Amino acid sequence: MYKRILDHLNTAILLFNRDLVLTYVNTAGEELLADSEHHLVGQTAQELFKSSDPALLVNLRQSLNAEEPIVERSLNLNRIGQSVTINISVTPLINKGKIAELLLELQQVDNHLRISKEERLITQQNTARLLVRGLAHEIKNPLGGLRGAAQLLDLEIEDPELKEYTRIIIAESDRLQGLMDKMLGPNKLPNKAQLNIHAVLERVRQLVHVESSGNLTIKSDYDPSIPDIYADQDQLIQAILNITRNAVQATDGKGNILIKTRIHRHLTIGRKLYKLAVKIDIIDDGPGIDTDMIQQIFYPMITGRAQGTGLGLSIAQSLINQHNGLIECNSEPGNTVFSVYLPILSPGDPQ
Repeated sequence: MYKRILDHLNTAILLFNRDLVLTYVNTAGEELLADSEHHLVGQTAQELFKSSDPALLVNLRQSLNAEEPIVERSLNLNRIGQSVTINISVTPLINKGKIAELLLELQQVDNHLRISKEERLITQQNTARLLVRGLAHEIKNPLGGLRGAAQLLDLEIEDPELKEYTRIIIAESDRLQGLMDKMLGPNKLPNKAQLNIHAVLERVRQLVHVESSGNLTIKSDYDPSIPDIYADQDQLIQAILNITRNAVQATDGKGNILIKTRIHRHLTIGRKLYKLAVKIDIIDDGPGIDTDMIQQIFYPMITGRAQGTGLGLSIAQSLINQHNGLIECNSEPGNTVFSVYLPILSPGDPQ
């Protein structure tokens, strides 16, 4: 019974016996240690934490010897070459006057920082989007009048050279009208249904492959265990396509792109906890994104390319937000990763 309760906690729970051999790890612990219970149980604390902060082992042994609980903050935990910051709490479990087990609670501090960053990012993007949408609405009205006047003038003019000028005005008005429509973003609610995320990604991969030259390599690394998700297929295709096209442009159509999926458990997006989520990584080996640009790339009209409109990533973020998800980006030269997080929801789940 207690194991079922512990498996639903967002805090990583590990149980060690008196020899400091792991006897139990909950689901959050598997996620934090990036390994399965099958592989973790039976390992010693020495094996689990050999490349992490030495204070982890020290605190376990001290709690065992002194028979007292210990709390320590801001320790480094290394997992598969990645370091995270954690707070720990060690509690001796007494049975018949002796310590039977040690209960170790691990709470990832980075995760709380990530939640705050996400909330700030979502708020800033929503504010920017509202400002741009308001501006686009204001521009569309006089733009329509300008186009209408040019059409009427075109009907009155007989000189072919003068007609060319009115047609340029009409064509440019249409181009600006299209730009305003893009700035306004998605204008309809998602039409959600159960779908296979890998079918969406394969569709994107095929589209990009057709658009690109033969010098681009697009590979996939999919987790086949990911269940169907409840989403709008067309909107997801558009969002992922915008991100992937951005990667193609970053590599000048001559690099390597990897589309990867993994399952995530107990993921918090905007202070809402989701039991399961899919993470989609679009990875390219381009030159990377400047550090002063990376915090702004999801804002409308922000672009690092002379020919770019700065709307592709903003629209992608808006579409993913409509699915309760989020897009993040980490970049360094030769390795830019756009990560799309989508909660795995059923039709009856609260949106």
